[in-house]
Amino acid sequence: MIRFIIVALFVILFLICSIPLLIIEFIIGKFNMDLKNRSSLAIVNAAFRVCLFFAGTGVTVIGEENVPKDRPVLYIANHRSYFDILITYVRVPRPTGYVAKKEMLRYPLLRNWMKYLHCLFLDRNDIKQGLNTIKEGIDKINSGISICIFPEGTRNKTPDTFLPFHEGSFKMAERSGCPIVPITINNTSAIFEDHLPRIKKAHVVIEYGKPVYMNELPREEKKKIGASMREIIQETYFKNKELV
Repeated sequence: MIRFIIVALFVILFLICSIPLLIIEFIIGKFNMDLKNRSSLAIVNAAFRVCLFFAGTGVTVIGEENVPKDRPVLYIANHRSYFDILITYVRVPRPTGYVAKKEMLRYPLLRNWMKYLHCLFLDRNDIKQGLNTIKEGIDKINSGISICIFPEGTRNKTPDTFLPFHEGSFKMAERSGCPIVPITINNTSAIFEDHLPRIKKAHVVIEYGKPVYMNELPREEKKKIGASMREIIQETYFKNKELV
């Protein structure tokens, strides 16, 4: 419980103490949005790294050279833990927004930082609103912001399994022309979800796959891109289990 208390206290203190930073970032954005994007990224990256340090999380990273540095991408990843966000976010080379459930909007200060980081808020029960979220994601990618989405649609609570990947998750890549970078994450649930409410030391393996360009795929392969990406991540997941 000690780790949980320390991490929880740090998050609360960060959110409260960062109120002046939110104001400063707001002012910076009025004059230089690119600077705001980069400074907000650096601030939250630093906070996430502290959380991972307090949680005692060790990380092995494979294939990071596969991530294009000169253009925005659509990251897609399997999802077992809240820590998936921290683990992946501290490694993004450029401003990146995550697709989150709309319920996150109920948390003050946290929602402000999420908006500053270009996160998208999805209502999973409203198809029309979901289409608007996809369009918003396309606009952000076209403006140079990467997007990360968990195409299973929710945290998968069953070990060593994978929920179907929603095909609509890939429309952002298809319509923007950006590359898809698959991310395979092993063992993040061992940090927190496997033994709520305790946080325990754990070793996580994260692997970045080779980028996939949908505009280079045959039409039939585009139709089943979700299943193809799921297969890639699943194979990588079981390959890396022995590294945990």
